[in-house]
Amino acid sequence: MSEHVVIVAPDGVADLTPVAKFMAARQRRLQAEDERIKAVKARGYVPEACGDAIPEAPARGAIRVFQPMSLFPDGENDWKARPSGYRGRSAMQRADVFDVMTAKAASNGKPAPFTREQVAAGRYYRDLVERHTCAGVRCSSVEAIRSGGGGGSGSFIDAVLRDREEIERIQRRIGTGTAMAVRKIRPSKRGSRVNITDRRLVDMVCLEDKPISAVLRAHGWSVRGQTSGALRQALAEVLGRVIL
Repeated sequence: MSEHVVIVAPDGVADLTPVAKFMAARQRRLQAEDERIKAVKARGYVPEACGDAIPEAPARGAIRVFQPMSLFPDGENDWKARPSGYRGRSAMQRADVFDVMTAKAASNGKPAPFTREQVAAGRYYRDLVERHTCAGVRCSSVEAIRSGGGGGSGSFIDAVLRDREEIERIQRRIGTGTAMAVRKIRPSKRGSRVNITDRRLVDMVCLEDKPISAVLRAHGWSVRGQTSGALRQALAEVLGRVIL
């Protein structure tokens, strides 16, 4: 027969024994771990419409589900768009920051923050920079690039140079303006806020996949409806210049 020491508080309520306290703490830890694991699995959930061949991958991040479409012959001289997913299933694509901001606006009953053309311009700039960054070119000089290598490397180098010229053209259209300025705010009230340039705004959203709120916080601005709306409008205007 085991013996237990029961400690009674001044109000007459018996305190838990050390063993009971340990077991209660252990149960709380197990419950917290179980909830954490469930949350991780939920992030990797694959919708049934996409089939069971896609593995669960929590590190994949946010996704969007869509139905692939292709053109199929319709009669002798016509074509018709029809779903072309594998076995009729939907497909998954990793959601970027534009997808996330659009979904958030829809959940709040608001229209999409950017037009399709503006989103396409931002994604085009992102894809262009990623492709150029992964090209493996170490020479920063055009002359150095053109003077090196022979054989079949010319077409590759030409493509890399075209990408760089296109990036520079887009960045000229982005310009050196300021999307959010603190010059009209008294120094005593500025705090840690700094200017948000058009170029930095586009790079953080398009290249770093950061939402508007993250851009504001990174520059010391508070995330409010007024500041978020102003910065969102500034981004839309810059992306509009990229489209031209």
